Amino acid sequence: MAEKTQSLINRTITRVSADDVRQAARFQAAILADVAGRRGTLHGRVKPVANTMKVAGPAITVEVRPGDNLAIHAALAIAQPGDVIVVDGKGDISCALIGEIMSTQAEASGIAGIIIDGAVRDADALAARGFPVFAAGLNPCGPTKAIAGRVNYPVSVAGAAIQPGDLIVGDVDGVVVLPREEVSLLLELAQQKLDTENRRIAAIHEGDIRAPWLEKTLRAGGMLAEGETL
Repeated sequence: MAEKTQSLINRTITRVSADDVRQAARFQAAILADVAGRRGTLHGRVKPVANTMKVAGPAITVEVRPGDNLAIHAALAIAQPGDVIVVDGKGDISCALIGEIMSTQAEASGIAGIIIDGAVRDADALAARGFPVFAAGLNPCGPTKAIAGRVNYPVSVAGAAIQPGDLIVGDVDGVVVLPREEVSLLLELAQQKLDTENRRIAAIHEGDIRAPWLEKTLRAGGMLAEGETL
């Protein structure tokens, strides 16, 4: 009897909660990256097609061979409203993996956004529509649709490890990934950090210009001698 092979499309994943997604969407990606230990960010080459684009939602992970988007079509077919499709395109920008048609399909399906470590095309149309698309570059060359990929398996996208269902947050600064099981704690820390930063900005406006930690840290780093001041 022939062995049963494992499907390359995993339809059953555990997603970060919708409530956590709503809370996370209130924060900048930078705030979340800081409280996550300054890790979990995608390489800076992955940027929104338009600076106004923002996205938050659970990851539908996709791995493709460079230049082929067959697995992305599979992901579009199984993704649920609110999901973010995140594609390991290996950083290849020799061919676009999506364009206006696929982004329109994604938006009509209720998908929250698409993030690709690879190229996209139809940039003017994507920017005008406003549906969140993040990519590593642009290329007018279209993809093939012939090579098997994987959907909803662990991936490494632009230097960040991502599990299906992890929280994805992206804005003009880039994209950060928060492990699903850590999201609740990280959201609490994010609020604390935001409150602290807002207090510091208010203090600067009131004339307290210099960072209060500066001299102590300079001494610890050997840049100021004990008793020396700026």
